[in-house]
Amino acid sequence: MGIGVSNWRLARAVAQRGHLGVVSGTALNTVMVRRLQDGDADGSMRRALSHCPLPGVQQLIERYFRPGGRSAGEPYRLAPMFSLQSPAELVTMTAAANFAEVFLAKENHSGPVGLNLLEKIQLPTLASLYGSMLAGVDYVLMGAGIPKAIPGVLDRFAAGEKAELRVAASGTTTEPAVELDPATVLPGEKRTLKRPRFLAIVSSSVLALTLSRKASGRVDGFVVEGLSAGGHNAPPRGGLKLNELGEPIYGPRDTPDLAAIRALGHPFWLAGAQATPERLREAEACGATGVQIGTAFAFCRESGLTPEIKQSVLSRARHGEVGIRTDALASPTGFPFKVVDVPGTVSDPAVYAERTRRCDLGYLRDLCFQPDGSSTYRCPAAEVGKFVEKGGTLEETAGRKCLCNGLLSAIGLGQTMSNGQIEPAIVTAGEDVRDLARYLAPDRDEYSVDDVLQALGA
Repeated sequence: MGIGVSNWRLARAVAQRGHLGVVSGTALNTVMVRRLQDGDADGSMRRALSHCPLPGVQQLIERYFRPGGRSAGEPYRLAPMFSLQSPAELVTMTAAANFAEVFLAKENHSGPVGLNLLEKIQLPTLASLYGSMLAGVDYVLMGAGIPKAIPGVLDRFAAGEKAELRVAASGTTTEPAVELDPATVLPGEKRTLKRPRFLAIVSSSVLALTLSRKASGRVDGFVVEGLSAGGHNAPPRGGLKLNELGEPIYGPRDTPDLAAIRALGHPFWLAGAQATPERLREAEACGATGVQIGTAFAFCRESGLTPEIKQSVLSRARHGEVGIRTDALASPTGFPFKVVDVPGTVSDPAVYAERTRRCDLGYLRDLCFQPDGSSTYRCPAAEVGKFVEKGGTLEETAGRKCLCNGLLSAIGLGQTMSNGQIEPAIVTAGEDVRDLARYLAPDRDEYSVDDVLQALGA
């Protein structure tokens, strides 16, 4: 769903109904400090942080909290960027943000809550996992790569032990690593934690088999994502070819072999346009435990998308006018990325062209080593000249969009730029965004989690 769409309110509502509610862990440190700078009107952030055992949390609140919110036109104060040597403040901030989101999602009920992370975004991962485990997260879900190391990390954190994570880098024959030692982050008596179940998000039986056999610890199940799912999609097998709209062309080899996945003996759920009773029954008939619902929840009342974006998309859905395409170039990661056509967002070529490129959040930067052994970070969606100076090519920058800033704008946390305007949003969803009108009563322009579950018969 992107950043902060599946927030604690949405996850809590789903979990309270007895299903697995999942919060997005992507960029949560920025989400948290921007909520604080906007005044934390209902006090949720500060209430959750008051329960966080990490030292330094009160100093974070004092640094970023703005009673009454920011002044008109005032930009957000930025959090530090991640690196191989991230400052202790950033590690604490990230762990505390994940703690807070999971704490609020789990507050005052016993339903299960999960945390979703991207394998591609590696530098915040250890702090995100540890903070969520301090809050008692029940599941961890991860895709957008091959997360072989994550089960072992969960095992070590559960035992109160230091964990290490190798970081992908270009220009070097060895993978550098980051580590997190609970004894450093949370001094005092060694603390053991509940080990959450780990669900790997996969798009093929080959990847499921690889993780089942070669992961660093126990894999507890799979979310099998089809081509119609939103956000990042796996690239086509056998090479990238595009249709006349610039979308990747997929073939039979890209359809997951569910019989092979079922034969691995792990529970699995199907994702991608599964939000109908018929698809749920089909999933269960082929051996799946259930289905994952993304897009239907993304546009419901409880989600983090702005009311304006929800209203725009739902109005178009009601009239059969929603446009969505799988953009082969949009994401700096190189993965295809589904983008919904929403006026005023970067799906509009004019809005995209007008935006000044910059990289001030850096979650999707790549770590690169230079011939002299020095390291740097670069993103093809950043300023073109700087990207090329750091060893990138001009061709790599074509069509790239800043997902970090765009997705934050989609949840109302967009940065104020130097010209006084707010960063334009980018909206991602699955292909069944076209069918959202089925949740709308004739006299209503919004719907809830309960409407989705009722329509699903769950």
